[in-house]
Amino acid sequence: MGHDHGGEVADHRGRLGVVLGITVAVLLVEVVGAVVSGSLALLADAGHMLTDVAGLTLAVVASALSRRPATDARTWGYRRAEVLAAAGQAAVLLAVGVFVLVEGVRRLVDPPEVTSGAMVVFGVVGLVGNVVGLLVLAGGRGANLNMRAAFLEVVNDALGSVAVLLAAGVIALTGWMRADAVASLVIGVLIIPRTIRLLSESVDVLLESTPKGLDLAGVRARILSLPHVHDLHDLHASQVATGLPVLTAHVVVDDSCFHDGHLGPMLDELQRCLDTDFDVEHSTIQFEAAAHADHEHETHA
Repeated sequence: MGHDHGGEVADHRGRLGVVLGITVAVLLVEVVGAVVSGSLALLADAGHMLTDVAGLTLAVVASALSRRPATDARTWGYRRAEVLAAAGQAAVLLAVGVFVLVEGVRRLVDPPEVTSGAMVVFGVVGLVGNVVGLLVLAGGRGANLNMRAAFLEVVNDALGSVAVLLAAGVIALTGWMRADAVASLVIGVLIIPRTIRLLSESVDVLLESTPKGLDLAGVRARILSLPHVHDLHDLHASQVATGLPVLTAHVVVDDSCFHDGHLGPMLDELQRCLDTDFDVEHSTIQFEAAAHADHEHETHA
């Protein structure tokens, strides 16, 4: 009997498509606004929007790919596409954040003339678009890294629009032109920490690190506590995609287990334990007799 532990992949293409359309519209509006007003904060937000358009396009494609069935060539299908998309979005966002910080510092030293009225108009348009996008994505933001990346981008956009409006207000009330550069620096500071965190999580998955929250030492101790188990080696845990951890292990058991029918119930108990106690539904267990250790490759641990 076949086993399918891949799980049903939720379809978020509709949400992502709507937000992509909104983001493209806001991008065009903010580009016009940056040209009209001369505002770096608006230009920074427009540049952020441009990366969002690319990132959300990747997210839509990844969402579609992740629903494709597994094949002999790709036994997990395209489930990891969402992780690749998240890593790509994070890398681009990081580059944008650094650019905005550098340009913001330059303008802080030598501030150009900025039209605050145009900043307000285009900042409001951007903020309204961002809020609508957040409402669309809110229900699915915790589904996977891909959706988290998309939601994070729109959150950063909304915060950027708020910074633009605050800068416009300061310029209109006090005439302090450096407020525009300060707002762009705030946008950069908002972008970078969250982006680094998302990039780190994505890279962890790609490097097949142990999933966060999975106590591998606890798994080892639990397996070794079972009757007839002598030793455990080649214990590995990784994550194919969000919500899909996998674990493999070689379990050394009594020689008699290979003759008295114990292996079947032991396998059931092991996999039930991993699923119930450690939330690992997909596990592969290889049973070995104690004498088999003499034939193991020296690099196995």
